[in-house]
Order: sequence, then C-alpha cells, then structure tokens
Amino acid sequence: MTSRTRLWVLAISTPIIAFAVIGGYLGQALAKDDTYQHLRVFQDVIQLVLNNYVEPVNVEKAMKGAMNGLSDSLDADSGFLSADLVKAYEANAPLAQADPGLEVTRQYYIRVVSTREGSPAAKAGLRTGDYVRTIDAKPTRDMTVFEARRLLHGAPGTKVTLLVIRGNAAEPHTIELVRERPTTPDVTSRTLDAGIGYIHVHRFSRQVPTQLRQAVDTLSKGGATRFVIDIRGTAAGDLDDGVATARLFVKSGTLTIREAKGQSRETIATQAGDGAVTAPVVLLTDQGTSGAAELFAAALSGNARAQVVGERTLGRAARQRLVKLPDGSGLLLSNVRYLAPGNTPIHEHGVEPQVEVEQPDVEFGSEPPSTDATLQRALELLSQRRAA
Repeated sequence: MTSRTRLWVLAISTPIIAFAVIGGYLGQALAKDDTYQHLRVFQDVIQLVLNNYVEPVNVEKAMKGAMNGLSDSLDADSGFLSADLVKAYEANAPLAQADPGLEVTRQYYIRVVSTREGSPAAKAGLRTGDYVRTIDAKPTRDMTVFEARRLLHGAPGTKVTLLVIRGNAAEPHTIELVRERPTTPDVTSRTLDAGIGYIHVHRFSRQVPTQLRQAVDTLSKGGATRFVIDIRGTAAGDLDDGVATARLFVKSGTLTIREAKGQSRETIATQAGDGAVTAPVVLLTDQGTSGAAELFAAALSGNARAQVVGERTLGRAARQRLVKLPDGSGLLLSNVRYLAPGNTPIHEHGVEPQVEVEQPDVEFGSEPPSTDATLQRALELLSQRRAA
C-alpha cells in the first residue's frame, strides 16, 4: 500500500471507526471480534477501490457515501448530517411557522407518515405510505428526516413541489403545495349515536390532557358513557405528552419503560390522582399513528384500559442525540427508546391492535371509501360491551 493510499484509507476509515465506537447501539457490537474483522474488510475494500478504480476517487464523496450507508442501516430517525445541518441542529431554532401538512419518516426515501386534517397535503390526496422522491427537485434518497422537515417548512403562502410515488405505481406525481399555518385544534369531539362519544386527538401537546378531559366531561354531560378516541394519522407531539395523556385513563400500573444506551431501564408508572376517566374506551390506530400517540396507545392497551382497533402503528418511539465528527459533520443516533408496559419494544415494532381492520388502498386521485370500517368496528365493540 502506497503512502498516498494509506492517507486516503485513514481519511475514510477514521470517521467510520468513530461511528462504530460512539454511535448508538453499534457501540455494544464493537466488543465482538467480528466487528473488528468487518472494519478490516472495509479497509481492504477501500484499498481495492483506490488502486483499481478507473478514475481518481473523490475521497470526500466516498466518505459521505459510506457514512450514509452505515446510518441507513439503523432506524429511520438516525442519519448522517453535513456540517451545515449540524449547525442548524445545534442552533435548535424552531421550524418556520407554515408547512404543507405532512409528517414524514424515512424508508429508502422520505415517506409520508400522515397528513394534517384539512391541510394542503390532505386536500391534494397524499396518504400514509406515499414516497416523496424529491422536495423542490432535491433528491431524498440520502436525505435525513431532519433535513426533510426543514425543507418542507417555510413562510406562509410559499410553495413547495414534491415528486410523489404511491405503492408500485410506475409514474410519479408532481404536486405543488402551498405552505399554511396549522389551524386544526389539538382535540376535537362530537357525540355519536347510542351514547358514544367520539374524540379525535390530532396532535399531542402539553395541553392535550386538559383538553381531552374537558372533551370527556362535555360529552358525558350530553349522555356519552363510552368513548372512541381516534389517533389515526396522529404523529405530531413530544413523547412525554403521550405518557402524560395516558395518566388520565390509567389508574395504576406501568405506563412505559425508558431504555437508554448504557443505562438501566427506567419504569414510568402511574401516580396518585391518575385514572380520572373510568369509562370504557376504544382506540383507533393505523400506520400513521406514531410517536407520542403510540406511547398513549401502548399504555392504555398494556393496562387493559382500552381495546385497540385498526392497524399496527408505525413504530417510532425513540429519542436521538447528536455525535459530532472532527470535520464538523455529525451522526444523529437514536440512543433512547421506549417499551410497552409488558417490556415489548414499540420502536421499529409498533403497537399491535387487538382487532385488526386494514385501511383500503386508494389510487392516486381517487376518493377514499365513504364508509369508515375501522370506526364501525369500534362502535360494534362498544355496543357489545353495553349489552354485556
């Protein structure tokens, strides 16, 4: 190996080794001999590329590709950040006030988790599971969720253009959306027939426990004795807000378990005064139910406080930390995850419904079915409970 090759190998290998040593769950793997063997293989591959590739190798580009490849093998919220994105992350500046109404994750490309009710994205027909190939002509193949969110937000009235693919469709759809400030309240409610109250939590926030309690009280005064709580497509909000909201329904027991890298598990349990709402509850979930909504669902389901009807949730219940690299770039790594009361993981697994009802596939541009099969099934369950 020439001295020039050694320098190139060192330039590329150093950040990779740093990633393996300090990055997320890979740190544990380094204790095994086979991990060092993989690093040696990687070094050999670099040497082969540098010595045999027909053109001079762009070391910076190769290093970035390797970092993206490693982080891509982790969860959707982990990723490689450029130096500019690291600065933006450390600044912790709030996102611009307007957006098209999309919550996104990553699965090879940026993928739609849910759309905000009444938002430009919802009106355009975007749905959970749609893939966003480009945002304003910028490819999303190596884009992190953090960067995608920054690109989607902007000043009210400005436009963002998305290239979207649904399912196995060969033809992508170009969609231009206008950014708007959110106007949908966190919680809405109404009375259904036969004494059943319907509450839709659109997003979780610090105010949601109070707002949800008020909705239950108002519906109860109108004759509701059983409740449907809809958290389909609910993906916004801090994880702690989902746990705080669960306290309203769970009187005693474990709400969630927090598992951090290098630390013992922390059990988060109920406290005195929890469980103020005792009425029967059914939760509606789908693949757009994510984050705080999943912790809420897991707490109620795990304590036999509610039946979950619908689809398995997304499986996104972790927190990230930034690990900076010497050149100013960094790795955003999930280092904390949350478990359901029965010690089962939520992150990358989701919450399984007791009664499964699949959402129908809808072709791009077509109207969804007029009948809400998931809600109808929930009403049947609550009616049976009343009869019993």
